[in-house]
Amino acid sequence: MNPGDRVRVERAGQEHEGIVMPSSTGTHLVVKLESGYNVGVDRAAATVEVLEADVYDVAESDTEETSTVEFDDDLPTISLLTTGGTIASTVDYRTGAVTAQFDAEDVLRAVPELAGMANYRGRVVRNILSENMTPAVWQDLAAVIEAEIEAGADGIVVMHGTDTMQYTASAISFMLDSPVPIVFTGSQRSADRPSSDNVVNVVGAVRAAKADAAEVMIAMHATESDDRVALHRGTRARKNHTSRRNAFETVGGEPLGHVDYETGAVTFDGAYRERGEQDLSVTSGLETEVELVKFTPGMDQTCLSMVREKEGVVIEGTGLGHVHTDMIEQIEELTDRGTTVVMTSQCLEGRVCDRVYDTGRDLLEAGVIEGEDMLPGTALVKLMWVLANRADVESAMQTSLAGELTDRSVPWT
Repeated sequence: MNPGDRVRVERAGQEHEGIVMPSSTGTHLVVKLESGYNVGVDRAAATVEVLEADVYDVAESDTEETSTVEFDDDLPTISLLTTGGTIASTVDYRTGAVTAQFDAEDVLRAVPELAGMANYRGRVVRNILSENMTPAVWQDLAAVIEAEIEAGADGIVVMHGTDTMQYTASAISFMLDSPVPIVFTGSQRSADRPSSDNVVNVVGAVRAAKADAAEVMIAMHATESDDRVALHRGTRARKNHTSRRNAFETVGGEPLGHVDYETGAVTFDGAYRERGEQDLSVTSGLETEVELVKFTPGMDQTCLSMVREKEGVVIEGTGLGHVHTDMIEQIEELTDRGTTVVMTSQCLEGRVCDRVYDTGRDLLEAGVIEGEDMLPGTALVKLMWVLANRADVESAMQTSLAGELTDRSVPWT
């Protein structure tokens, strides 16, 4: 039995049929099913029948090749930075699960559509799943981006897990003033799946990194089809679906732009900083003693005692930005101790306004700062940055520094 053979595998009363794939271990058999998914099987626990030998002539054609990209003086240079995540994942053939294992150069081999679009440099910042992201990694990433731009990169593409991408994109938005585009991208579905979105997203991100908007953006599917990639401003994006390919949305407005996958055209629908408009500047200090607290009806009202030693607290309140009235005294105790408290809303659209009802007015008197229409996650990251780098904390939190605040909120029509 060799790679390329069509086999029938019986294990624990279950039967699978598919093509044998190369395996990273000698103890596990990897079979690609007709559905396009891979399954890993313990050889010792399975019965295998070869139905057809070398279906795809793997024995003759499966030779190792090295992919090289020649430098072209007429092409821009794009730095591909990886932090891990599904877009940089392969199958763990011991379990059939997806693990982060690829480095940046593997992406070039896996996405041949990138050839001829740019010159590429690849660096691995981390190789982690995005739930393991930390503020310290944000700071490392900022330093690497700075070094790549100083070395002449015309654009940056950061490959990142989608679950916490919006936090990292926000952090880089506040940390860096960049003369070139910085584009985050990821994948909702791993490369071994027929419905993977990795190729379209990476190609769209590279095209955006070559374009004129020197913004921090998130490039992900605009629709369920492989037709367009949406370019979301890093501080206004939110992942709104667990698995859909077009899971990301710009909250409170339209995406900054789009990339047409077929034609390669990049269009921008909103105002943006132009390439070269500002000099490179990095301010990467972060106050990590900041927490995000979500208010819920009936919650333990002593929970704020757990954050009383924190430098900052972002509260995700109800509607216009409220909590139970019995919690206001505790909030005032926090602000009296020097803790900065910022109020945001659990609503996806609209802005905080604590001047309408008595509860809101009492919160303002307790020292709460209105977070306007900032997303709670963005407010958390911004407060970390502001506390470390600005003396005018209240003013800075209510001033748009990286497009995180909009001028006004428009009701749905």
